[in-house]
Amino acid sequence: MGSEGKTAPPKVVCGDAGYVLEDVPHLADYLPDLPTYPNPLQNNPAYSVVKQYFVNADDTVAQKIVVHKDSPRGTHFRRAGPRQRVYFESDEVHACIVTCGGLCPGLNTVIREIVCGLYDMYGVRKIIGIDGGYRGFYSCNTIDLTPKSVNDIHKRGGTILGTSRGGHDTSKIVDSIEDRGVNQVYIIGGDGTQKGASVIFEEIQRRGLKVAVAGIPKTIDNDIVVIDKSFGFDTAVEEAQRAINAAHVEAESVENGIGVVKLMGRNSGFIAMYATLASRDVDCCLIPESPFHMEGKGGLLAFIERRLKENGHMVIVVAEGAGQELITESMRSMEHQDASGNKLLLDVGLWLSHKIKDHFARNQKMAINLKYIDPTYMIRAVPSNASDNVYCTLLAHSALHGTMAGYTGFTVGPVNGRHAYIPFHRITEKQNKVVITDRMWARLLSSTNQPSFISQKDIEDAKKEDEPPTQLSDKENSHGVGVDFDTSAN
Repeated sequence: MGSEGKTAPPKVVCGDAGYVLEDVPHLADYLPDLPTYPNPLQNNPAYSVVKQYFVNADDTVAQKIVVHKDSPRGTHFRRAGPRQRVYFESDEVHACIVTCGGLCPGLNTVIREIVCGLYDMYGVRKIIGIDGGYRGFYSCNTIDLTPKSVNDIHKRGGTILGTSRGGHDTSKIVDSIEDRGVNQVYIIGGDGTQKGASVIFEEIQRRGLKVAVAGIPKTIDNDIVVIDKSFGFDTAVEEAQRAINAAHVEAESVENGIGVVKLMGRNSGFIAMYATLASRDVDCCLIPESPFHMEGKGGLLAFIERRLKENGHMVIVVAEGAGQELITESMRSMEHQDASGNKLLLDVGLWLSHKIKDHFARNQKMAINLKYIDPTYMIRAVPSNASDNVYCTLLAHSALHGTMAGYTGFTVGPVNGRHAYIPFHRITEKQNKVVITDRMWARLLSSTNQPSFISQKDIEDAKKEDEPPTQLSDKENSHGVGVDFDTSAN
């Protein structure tokens, strides 16, 4: 990772009744004599109708919204939104945007709204895009970004800036930032990308540069903790419906038809779970968090036989990371990694299809007709839907309001429906996963009438694990379900 300075201790403020604020760094923490300026938003005619231009400096967002009467107030994060004073004059800002990792619906929307937001709300005119992910910092390949050049990019999938995995050398990246005179860096990517953003911020802080670093978390799998959901997730669930519907049509059109659909979800099965719940055509959903077995009483193959006898057809949805432990050592490649350090997984959908076919080939009493559908790259490459477009706009605006106000070393996202600034370490310390002892998973089991496949011991072990801190008591509002996002400050 190159030269990295010592990690600054977290900024934590404690208050009455168990109140804890996990604050984010600010440029004034290591550059104490910086001048401030009036926020130009107060002169922006578009904002003249807003009753309150700026969020209160002391506003915070509670991490847990459901508490008991006598429980402590708990952890809070600084509320996102425009501040009354800013730490950059508009004509001094030189911003850059970079996208890293895999594709995800909404990347172009975030790029567009950062550019248009800086341009229209703050009068910033110098904005560039880094071409090709982190490694693009090493080259001279940049793209000048203006509202005109990004006007309709949200209608296209992918990212106009290009992307890559790996390529992170902290010293070289910060050298490039310093040489180009960049003073605002917007980094869009998943947990690995945000870890990289964190060490970039630390090196910038060590060098004493007036450069604000903001992360915008991106993962189609929805596996980033603390925030309610990640952008692109709604679009992915919506697009997954097309594949499930196709599998259902194929399966019900023939005798003993089986449709197998593989969806994204390397370590977290949120897309598979929500797509299954939305579809109501799925007979079995398999995710990484819930182990299953193939053979014997209570196994998947016995369940398939029973469901075919009952209905004459069935649809199986499997997340890409499910069942990897069942694939024999001779077939698996889990010790191999991509450039980002992610384990390379075998195609569990293809493996599962072969296992099912082999089982019924040995059972001469029942012939099956199986169709396997893998829409993974089709889903990743589509433009974001209306819901994600709005969400991406709020994320972009929250990020640029924060950097203009001097905050740095943070990521943005909704926490219980309110956008907040979150320290990098909070979203990179672990992954968000489906809780199989939660009501939402119980709802899925009730919807599909599938067995849970797990033993009582597995259930007890799952109950002992710490519940992810952002998931609510009933999870009704987790991952954006039923959440009304706060738009007042954006």
